[in-house]
Amino acid sequence: MKGLLKGLGVRSAATPAADAPTGSGNPVDRLAMLDLMEEGDLAWFWATDAAGTLVYLSPNAQHKLPAGASVVGQPFLAMVDDLQDAIRDHTPRSLNFLFNAHSRFSDRPVGIMTARGKAFWALSGRPLTDEDGNFQGYRGSARDITGSYQEQHDSSRMAVVDALTGLANRNRMNLRLASMLASFRAARRSCALLTLNLDRFKQVNEAKGMLGGDDLLRQAAQRLQRIVPDSAEIGRLGADEFQILLPDCDDRGTLGDLALRIIQMLSQPYTLNDGRAVVGVSMGVSIAPYDGVEAEDLVKSASLALDAVKSSGRGQYRFYSNDLKDAVQQERQIEDDLREALAGNQLAMHYQPIVGAKDNKVVCFEALMRWDHPVRGMISPAKFIPIAEKSDLIGPLGEWALRRACQDAAKWPGRIRVAVNVSAAQFTSEAMPEMVSSALADSGLDPHLLELEMTESVFMGNLSAVEDVIAKLRQIGVRLALDDFGTGYSSLGSLRQITFDKIKIDRGFVRGCTEPGSVNAAIISAVVRLAQALDMDTTVEGVEAMDELEVVRDLGVKTVQGFIYSRAVSQADVLSKLAVGDFEYHPVGPAKYRAERRTLFRKVGVVHENHRYQAVLRNLSRSGALIEGLLDVPVGTDLVLDLGDGQLVVATVRRSHGASQGLEFETHLISDGADGLCTRHRASPYLIAAAGLPLQALPAGYQHRPEQRPGYATIPRFMQVDMLPASIRAA
Repeated sequence: MKGLLKGLGVRSAATPAADAPTGSGNPVDRLAMLDLMEEGDLAWFWATDAAGTLVYLSPNAQHKLPAGASVVGQPFLAMVDDLQDAIRDHTPRSLNFLFNAHSRFSDRPVGIMTARGKAFWALSGRPLTDEDGNFQGYRGSARDITGSYQEQHDSSRMAVVDALTGLANRNRMNLRLASMLASFRAARRSCALLTLNLDRFKQVNEAKGMLGGDDLLRQAAQRLQRIVPDSAEIGRLGADEFQILLPDCDDRGTLGDLALRIIQMLSQPYTLNDGRAVVGVSMGVSIAPYDGVEAEDLVKSASLALDAVKSSGRGQYRFYSNDLKDAVQQERQIEDDLREALAGNQLAMHYQPIVGAKDNKVVCFEALMRWDHPVRGMISPAKFIPIAEKSDLIGPLGEWALRRACQDAAKWPGRIRVAVNVSAAQFTSEAMPEMVSSALADSGLDPHLLELEMTESVFMGNLSAVEDVIAKLRQIGVRLALDDFGTGYSSLGSLRQITFDKIKIDRGFVRGCTEPGSVNAAIISAVVRLAQALDMDTTVEGVEAMDELEVVRDLGVKTVQGFIYSRAVSQADVLSKLAVGDFEYHPVGPAKYRAERRTLFRKVGVVHENHRYQAVLRNLSRSGALIEGLLDVPVGTDLVLDLGDGQLVVATVRRSHGASQGLEFETHLISDGADGLCTRHRASPYLIAAAGLPLQALPAGYQHRPEQRPGYATIPRFMQVDMLPASIRAA
C-alpha cells in the first residue's frame, strides 16, 4: 500500500513529512481511512508497473474474482473488458490507447469476470512518474457499478433498439442515417437505403393473432441479419416496415442482387406455433448522394420507390428515379378514371390462345382485360390492376371479368376452355364460390370449361380460408391453374397443399433458355417432370422465337402460349376464326431469341469527342439501342449515350443507315426492379459540385455536359438532324 499511497499523493506513517500537520489530517488517519474504504468495498485500489503488469489489487477486490484466479503479475488490461458501447455513434478512445499514451482517465466503465458472473467496475487512474519524468506505471481506484451500469445500459438500449426483434428502432436509424450522410459528404462516399414492407402481413396478424405476427417478425429479422453484409445496419421502423442502411455501395447491380436475395429469403414459409404462414416483400431503394444528400430526402426517395412497387404488383424491388415524383398523383387519377371506365363500359376482354405443343391446336384461351382510355389510350393491366387491388375496385372488376369471359366462352364452338385470372383478394372472399356459380349459371358455360388462374400470392396470409374457398370451387367442377410458377413465394409448398390441374411456367424461364450456359432449360425440364409426377398439365408462357419453341417442345411441355402463336385478340376475331372450323395457330416468329427491346420515343444526349448532340431514342435493350438524329455515322464509331439522371453508357455503332444508328453497349444495362432498365453507376453529384455547383441530388433529367479540354479543340464530326415530332419538340 505504501507505494500506492505515494502514487496517490499520500505519505505513509513510516515516512512522515516534516511539515505534516497533526490531528485528524495526519497520514495515519489517511491510511486508516483508505483501509476502511477497501474493507468496506467503498473503493478498491490497483497499481501497475511501467510495463502494464498489475502489481497491486485490493484484497477484497481479489476475493471477488473466480476461485484460484491469480491476477497480480498479469497484464492489467487482460483482466478487464473495455466497454465500447455499440449504442453510441462516437465511442471514446480505447483504454489501451489511454494506457499507451500515459493519459489520465476517470470512471471508465469496464467489464470483469467475477465468481458470480460478469460485473462492471468504474476505473480511475493516473500515470506515475519519477523525479526525472520517467513513466513508472499507473496508480488508480475502482468501484463496483454493476447495478447502476446495467440499468443505464438497458435504458439507453431501449431508446434505440426495437424490443421485439432486437434490431435498431426508428430513432436509431434516423440518427445513424443523418450521422452517416454528414460524415460521408466530406469524404465523398456513398450509401444506400433499402426500405421494405412485408406484403400481406396484416392478414397473417389477423389469422394467427398478435403472438403469431410477432413470431413472424422476429424470424424475418433473423433472416435479414443472415443475408445483409456485416457493414450494414438493419432497423425495424414499426409494424412490418424494415430499413437497411448500407455504406459505400452505389452499384445498382450489386444492390439489385441483394434485394432479390432478401425477397426470396423473406418470402419462404414461416413456421409458427399453430401452423405455417407466408408473406411477400416489396422494397424501395435510394442511394446517396444521387437520390438525396439529406436524410429526409433519401428516406422520401426510398419511400416513393416502395410505393411504386406496391402500385405495380408487389413482391419486387425498385430503384428510385425522378419520374416517380408524379406517380402518386397519376395513381389517384387512374383510380378515379377506372371507376368511370367500369361504370361506362370502357373495358373489354381479349383472348390469347393456349396451343398444343405437338399439334398447334387451341385448347384454351386466356382472358385478358383491356382498357382503352378515351384520353390516355391503351392502359396496361400491369398498371391498373394493382391500383384496383389497393382500392375497393378489385372486387367488382374481377366479377365483371369473370362474367364477361364466361359469356364469351359459351359462344365458342367445340370444347375450348377459358382461363380467367383471379386476384388474391378475391380468393380470400367467402363470396368467391357463389360468384363463380352465378357466372356459370347465367352464361350456361360448362364448369369444366372454366379455368381459374391464381398466382402463389394467394397463399400468403390466411391459408385456411384459401383452402376452404378452393375446396368449394372443386365441388363446382372448375379447373385450377397455378400461374407464374417459380417466381412467387412458395412454389413447392403450394403444390403440397393443393392439387392443381395445370402449372403455368413463367416467361422468365423461357428468356435465355437457348443461350449457352443458361440453366433455364434445366429448370423448365424439372418443372415438367414434377407436373407429370403429380398428374398436372404444363403451359409455358411468353414463347416468342422459333428456337425457344423448339426447346420447350423437346422438354415435353404440353401447351404453349406466346406471341409466336398470337397476341390477345377480340371476341369478334376469335369467333371469326373458330366459326370456319379453324382451330389451329401456326407459329410465326424470329428464328432466334433476341434481347427484348422497349419501344421508346424520347430525347437523349449523344457525346462524341468534345461535342454533344441530341438524338431520339427509338428502342432500348440491355445490350443496345436504336437512335436517330445523326447523319452518316461510320460503323465502329465509339459514342457515349446520355440517358439522363446521370446515366452514361459507352456504346459502339454496329449498324448505320442515314440518320439511324444501332448501338451495342460496352456494359449491359440492368433491371431497375420494375419494367425498366438502368445503368449500374451514375455520374456522381460530387463531380458536379466540383464544377462549382452546389451539392445536391441529381436533378430530374440531368444531362452530363462534357467540358472542353484546354488546348483541345475539334469540329463536330456529324450533322445533327431534327427527328423529333412537334409534340416532343415542344416538351
